[in-house]
Amino acid sequence: MGYHQPKIADFVIRSAFIVDGSGGPGFIGDVAVTDDRIVGIGDLSETTSGMERNGKNLVLSPGFIDVHTHDDRALLSTPTLDFKVSQGVTTVVTGNCGISLAPLSGQEIPPPLDLIATEPSQLFAKFSHYLEALDLEPPAVNTAALVGHSTLRIDSMQDLQRPASNNETNMMKQKLEKSLDAGAIGFSTGLAYQPASHASTEEVISLAKSLRSVKSVHTTHMRNEGNFIKDSLEETFQIGLEAEVPIVISHHKVGGKANFGRSKETLAMIDSARKRQPLTFDVYPYVASSTILGVKGLDSASKIIVTWSKKRPDLAGRDLSAIAKILDCPPKEAIKALSPAGAIYFMMDEDDVRRIISHPAAMIGSDGLPHDAHPHPRLWGTFPRVLGHYSRNTQLLTLEESVRRMTSLPATEFGLSGRGQIAVGNYADLVLFNSNTIIDQATFEKPTEKADGIELVMVNGRTTWENKKSTGSRPGKVVRRGDS
Repeated sequence: MGYHQPKIADFVIRSAFIVDGSGGPGFIGDVAVTDDRIVGIGDLSETTSGMERNGKNLVLSPGFIDVHTHDDRALLSTPTLDFKVSQGVTTVVTGNCGISLAPLSGQEIPPPLDLIATEPSQLFAKFSHYLEALDLEPPAVNTAALVGHSTLRIDSMQDLQRPASNNETNMMKQKLEKSLDAGAIGFSTGLAYQPASHASTEEVISLAKSLRSVKSVHTTHMRNEGNFIKDSLEETFQIGLEAEVPIVISHHKVGGKANFGRSKETLAMIDSARKRQPLTFDVYPYVASSTILGVKGLDSASKIIVTWSKKRPDLAGRDLSAIAKILDCPPKEAIKALSPAGAIYFMMDEDDVRRIISHPAAMIGSDGLPHDAHPHPRLWGTFPRVLGHYSRNTQLLTLEESVRRMTSLPATEFGLSGRGQIAVGNYADLVLFNSNTIIDQATFEKPTEKADGIELVMVNGRTTWENKKSTGSRPGKVVRRGDS
């Protein structure tokens, strides 16, 4: 099978089982790379190269695209991004859940923005400045960045505990449109959190309309993922229809024991909506979530692990119930004593997670928080967990379909031209892995363990991970809206 056979290339991976990201059946062949592009696929026995890698008995796929990250600051502070590259990720989408580092002038950092920034010097007054910082100091992965609604609110409003006025909404629109012109790929909301929880539906629709002319996407952490999830879905559909923009529902789940099984209902609603509007969602392969610590999650979670605490950093990694005993107080009082803080909430049912992952509109996103002292294991294990546990071990998805959810589907939905599929002319973002051994090793007890089975990762034609360690190479590019 040969699509194109160059006479010479910089690098050739030979005899691999190629899963090209399209969802079609895999095949054995070679892939040639020159500079940052794929230049040959198929039987390349006549192609000579400076470097070669034997891919026999290994899978070669497009690099994984993590559509839901909070890596905004980590891209600059820890640019080798081992927690992503080690699991085969080559592109990250930042600015999710309404929080981005730009556009925001230096000031005190309110929650939930404190999940990604701790001091004003880490903020950028203009979105173009943030992207330029990534251009100047490239990380190991490509970056596609969303503009956060909460960030826009904080930068445009004095009183955040109410809906925005027309003037304030117009101010946010101007900043959003400038950010889109600078290369932002879309707009995100985190309506479950303050300060965005005070925003009206009309405020969000007005802002989302700015996406229409530039054909960009709106991603949303909905107002509610528990008892009132039906209302939140209806609001989400309304925003997409009235703004006439594609919607990506962030980390779709049904939280709380009382809602176990309701994924049947929510997915039916999504299927119905997809008949009239562009709509997808992302999901992470775990029954526990992770966010800021608050009393709101007490009743819905069977267990809560504290991931960080500004007041008591020594208690990170412990169960909230154990901390309450140490502090000799009820859990609600312990939360006050720890806050500001973050936590892992065990609040979902495995059957719901499986049902959501198996839906054809599901993309994979880690939603990891890289600055947590004791992070959720999804930060290090999301993609190998899907491939090892849900694809190989439980056969929930085929290998080819699993890869599609991580590559061509997100590339299409987010407009990442030239990425997400092994094709001649596309960027050489590649991952070589052992489908028989790939598995996550990160656990809730030891959340920073590297995954098994990732043999080689390449970003824009340069190797970023090999022999179970980072190469130190940082070839990542900023993927701006409209890039080709």
